[in-house]
Amino acid sequence: MYRVWNFATSHSLLLILGAAIALAWANIDQTGYQDFVNLVIADHFFIGHPGEEGGQAERTLTLDFLVNDLLMSLFFAVAAKEVWEAVILKNGALRGRKALTPLIATAGGMSVPVAIYLCLAATLGIFDTVSRGWAIPTATDIAFSYFVGRLVFGARHPAIRFLLLLAIADDAGGLFILAIFYPGDDLTPAWLLLSLGAAAATFVLFNWLPRHMDRGDPLRRWQTWVARKLDFWPYLVAGCVSWFGFQQAGVHPALGLLPIIPAIPHADRAFGYFAEAERYLTDPLNRIAHRLKTPVQIILFFFGLLNAGVQLAAFSEPTWLVLCALMIGKPLGIFLFGWFAAELLRFGLPKGMRLADLAVLGCVASIGFTVALFVATVAFPAGPVQDAAKMGALLSLSSGLVAILAGRAFHVEHAGN
Repeated sequence: MYRVWNFATSHSLLLILGAAIALAWANIDQTGYQDFVNLVIADHFFIGHPGEEGGQAERTLTLDFLVNDLLMSLFFAVAAKEVWEAVILKNGALRGRKALTPLIATAGGMSVPVAIYLCLAATLGIFDTVSRGWAIPTATDIAFSYFVGRLVFGARHPAIRFLLLLAIADDAGGLFILAIFYPGDDLTPAWLLLSLGAAAATFVLFNWLPRHMDRGDPLRRWQTWVARKLDFWPYLVAGCVSWFGFQQAGVHPALGLLPIIPAIPHADRAFGYFAEAERYLTDPLNRIAHRLKTPVQIILFFFGLLNAGVQLAAFSEPTWLVLCALMIGKPLGIFLFGWFAAELLRFGLPKGMRLADLAVLGCVASIGFTVALFVATVAFPAGPVQDAAKMGALLSLSSGLVAILAGRAFHVEHAGN
């Protein structure tokens, strides 16, 4: 149990603390809370914006923009690192036949909640008001779901690996949805060439070229020189350029570091973000990811603080839509699509995992929280609908209790922590 608690404190506690403070603050002093969220950091923050005279727009830098649009790009970069390694490495978790059942289950865990959300919205007669929030229930919070999964199954249960594969694939789908379906008001795709150019230059100069020059050299002198002398600076510069390209293109800038991740040199193996063994990998991508570990947790604290401050009176129809889509649609979609893949398509489940475990795993994956909150802030303007949708994302944490009860009801065998 102490290992589970250590995991919770290192990956989730600051986010929970930020959200709890925000909830209390917003219900005690809503005006003061909103003043904090909209705190002006710089009166004259210049970012060139297409369509405005001179190509240069003056805007105010607020705490909300700093965290949600700029600093959260580091969180999505860490998530993208896990997705990239799962896809590109020879033994990556999302490659080959072993990944087919989790991938198909992920498709169900994303599509069925969307269908339930939109159908309920149409039934309640509020489709036009809330339809933009259809992507909110597609999210699975990796940290919280992993924490609850270990409580229910134990660290050595095969369902845990299945859950991580599903959550990683869910993240990949979520990043795609954010980029494609939630662009800014002034979409100018040509600016994305700046991001792609930064990624291409990074790959050629600091990845391919050192490896090319080290051919036949077992000491890998050029790669070592780049890693030791230049450290993370080339990737920081490229990341800033890429983020600016996303900002200018009208694509949410929190995704701005995604093109740079594949360009950074990486090891030929990975143990996963939550694995202690990864601290011993010395490739640039892993070193950068582990340097970001603590800053990202601090960023998530402020993310919870700035986005979870909804008044309890905000509970309304969008709250029910998000809750029902997550707590009913996720388990249903994961189980049905997983059963279809495992039984009818004969891809099977991991050895030692039952269909009953798949049903419980669906409840675990119903925790949307972090990414669901983020999508709600992007999908809706500030106001009652956004607050109600955020309330649904916050209440999805109750899926953890449902999963624990389901684990007992289905006699899940705990495999130890």
